[in-house]
Amino acid sequence: MNNNTILKLFVFLISVLAIGQTPASAQVKLLVPMEPSQTNHLKAYGIAYRHLLNGKELDWLLNYRGGAFLFNYDQSVENECRQKNVSYELLNGTQTATAYADAQSDESNTDIVRLEKVARIAVYVPPNALPWDDAVQLVLEYAEIPYEKLWDEEVLTGKLKGFDWLHLHHEDFTGQYGKFFATYGSSPWYLTQKQINEDMAAKFGFPKVSQLKRAVVEKLREYVSNGGFLFTMCSATDTYDIALATKNTDICEVMYDGDPADPDANSKLDYSECLAFENFSIDMNPYVYEYSNIDMTNQLLNYGQFNDNFRLIDFSARIDPVPTMLTQNHTYLVSGFMGQTTGFNKQFLKKNVTILGMNEGTDIVKYIHGNYGKGTFTFFGGHDPEDYQHAVGDPKTELELHPHSPGYRLILNNVLFPAAKKKKLKT
Repeated sequence: MNNNTILKLFVFLISVLAIGQTPASAQVKLLVPMEPSQTNHLKAYGIAYRHLLNGKELDWLLNYRGGAFLFNYDQSVENECRQKNVSYELLNGTQTATAYADAQSDESNTDIVRLEKVARIAVYVPPNALPWDDAVQLVLEYAEIPYEKLWDEEVLTGKLKGFDWLHLHHEDFTGQYGKFFATYGSSPWYLTQKQINEDMAAKFGFPKVSQLKRAVVEKLREYVSNGGFLFTMCSATDTYDIALATKNTDICEVMYDGDPADPDANSKLDYSECLAFENFSIDMNPYVYEYSNIDMTNQLLNYGQFNDNFRLIDFSARIDPVPTMLTQNHTYLVSGFMGQTTGFNKQFLKKNVTILGMNEGTDIVKYIHGNYGKGTFTFFGGHDPEDYQHAVGDPKTELELHPHSPGYRLILNNVLFPAAKKKKLKT
């Protein structure tokens, strides 16, 4: 008896059991579809997260109706869907059995993953940073998903142990303050940022900010190795690995750390220290707003906003459940968006890195994932999925205007996937 025959028999048995039930008792499951017709994709993730936070479980139907969520029927979930304007459907026994059969059919690239344990979330952010300058904080707050903030002191004193999932955003781990010197070197916010970092370095006995940040990224790597989930965006993607690679040299010029950079720095990079990238070169010019040749921002600028799109890779839901979870969406083509680091040059990716999304017909990779020790890392290029070219001082993105954002959905996939039952996470 093959799998499809068994599923059809299961549907028949559930249908028989459902006959004669009252309408109220027949409401077995609550389905939140995530296809284009969903009224608020982003709020749906918040409902799923808070359900887990309350000690309950649910199923994530991968590639089924846009990556739908299936809950045991609960009046409180239905009420919350109504309050948050999230589309939902009530399923009786027969409809539930059919949904499970369709999601597990051998004839479709779909599968079911049980979400069972909520991830405790932290965001690495300087104390003077504005929350709307970070896409992850924006969407966590819009979806009403709780998180805590931490920075260098918490990382260096072991506070990461209390969290399962950590986000890094527009951070420069090289000690060059975002390479903003040429444009904003005399601006009050830049001078404040520089002073805060120098004070933190002094507090922990580091003569240079670059040395402080390297100690931080080494702690973060240890966190991942011990089972943590690391998610980074914008300049926290490439500067993370650059900081690890420059362990034996100095790439910071005098305006950043008081002494000249090592002119031979590029010959001293240690790529074995890095998580995702290798064989890259550092841009040593302190007046150039670019860290290395990993980033493809300049190439993407040539495309223009309306030609800048990246395609999500189609994975086998049964064979590759992790990348499938991370790419759940109601569209495979996502509008691009710029950042200090926007996209990655494919030739500099390590061989163990999985490409999740890239610009078709190019070597520009937007979205990657990999394993390190017992944990994982996911790097997502760009700054704000609904602000094509975000500049310093720009107003915040109002997510009420973008409840269906495919780019923000990718962020929230990363928030949920650590909750998946571990036996389904073989890679």
